[in-house]
Amino acid sequence: MNAPNNTRFLAQHYIDGRWVDGALGRTIAVINPATGAHLADVAAGTADDVELAVTSAARAFPAWRQTTGTERARYLRAIVTEVEARRERLAMLQSLNNGKPQEEAHMDVDDVIATFRYYAQLAERLDDATTEEVSVPSAEHRVRIRREPCGVAALIVPWNFPMVTTAWKLAPALAAGCTVVLKPSEITPLPELELASAIASVGMPAGVFNAVTGTGADVGAPLVAHPGVAKVSFTGSTGVGQTVMKTASDTLKGVSLELGGKSSIMVFDDADLDLAVELVEAGGFFNSGQMCSATSRVLVARELAPTLLARLVKRVGQIVVGDPFASGVQMGPLVNRAQLERVRGHIEQGIADGARLITGGGRPAGVPEQGFFIAPTIFANVPSTSALWRDEIFGPVLCFREFDTEQEAVELANDSEYGLVATVVTADEARGERVARALEAGVVWVNAPQLIYPQTSWGGYKRSSIGRELGPFGLAAFQEIKQVLTRRQAN
Repeated sequence: MNAPNNTRFLAQHYIDGRWVDGALGRTIAVINPATGAHLADVAAGTADDVELAVTSAARAFPAWRQTTGTERARYLRAIVTEVEARRERLAMLQSLNNGKPQEEAHMDVDDVIATFRYYAQLAERLDDATTEEVSVPSAEHRVRIRREPCGVAALIVPWNFPMVTTAWKLAPALAAGCTVVLKPSEITPLPELELASAIASVGMPAGVFNAVTGTGADVGAPLVAHPGVAKVSFTGSTGVGQTVMKTASDTLKGVSLELGGKSSIMVFDDADLDLAVELVEAGGFFNSGQMCSATSRVLVARELAPTLLARLVKRVGQIVVGDPFASGVQMGPLVNRAQLERVRGHIEQGIADGARLITGGGRPAGVPEQGFFIAPTIFANVPSTSALWRDEIFGPVLCFREFDTEQEAVELANDSEYGLVATVVTADEARGERVARALEAGVVWVNAPQLIYPQTSWGGYKRSSIGRELGPFGLAAFQEIKQVLTRRQAN
């Protein structure tokens, strides 16, 4: 099954409460990664479009910041209702434009719903929690801490989880009282524009929410540099994140960065083998491995390694790769040809570096000829200096390595410039807690899949992140802190 032939797509910017063409009338081609076929042409934004969007958001900010948390919560809940009504279409567009199997696409839509619902709850609480009394060692003074929206927020999101990363930024920004300009990835704009349509339909004041499609150079760069933007929240590669941070420093605006990862799953000798195989597979091949949280380093206790590897190779051979709309498909294509070539290059370089290819590495059988597919791939004996071991591949590639002691496992996991996530598989509860404390990572799962709840936190150590998303931390990212000290009046 594929999308209906008569499917229509949104293709314009959304600025100041209206759908508008780009200032220069240029467009970007959008491709179906499963077939290589052309899907649509969407507006290619420029600095002129960014100027209109930021001006609109700045004009709307004074009134929006004065709304109560209860009012903003009503809008967020209205977005939830609208997304629920469009659930099937949003999932269809997610699969069509990104290549996710339908089951994963529906999970993404449900994540969007859960995130907006959670921040609606936090928005309501702001009416009682915006101002906090602080005890100070003086009877003459009263001190309060206020949390206020920071202003116009620029939200720049990636292609691997369209709508999800948008919700993680947009819901707390709106809840906090910020106005926003969203820049979706130019690779996957179709589900994002449908989400924008859902948001536009709930009747928020013009200018509170704006969306401009286009490339990083033409839209992202002028958005980050714009003096009217108070806060930039960016998710993407570490290299681009560095550029964002440097550009933002010119106007000293706030920056949150969610960047790369090169994470480990650690399987100890007492691990449940069935659980270990399940967690290793999901950590490496979910979303075709296109995750900053991919646990692509598989660290296994030496005595368990041969058995685990044999079982995993068998399991991987059963993964159904193909058209994301086809029944039973578990893994879709990579997002575009450039990503396919990038992953192929890493595989070829890994072989050249002396790593042993266990399975995969090529094009799977039976997939659409023009699609951007690659088979689930496993390497062993990967040199620690190889890019395959050290760099983020962003594809379905796992690297196996054995360890002898708990300390060695922790050292291998921490030997990375990244520190986003880690997974620990062990029957020893005390060891699980001990290893979790020792790992230099922002999220650690112990005997659990990569579940991410809106109520918790998302972000990492080292070069993986600056700041945190989700939970109350996500709301705080869009708030300024103001101290108000008042001399008490004499009675």
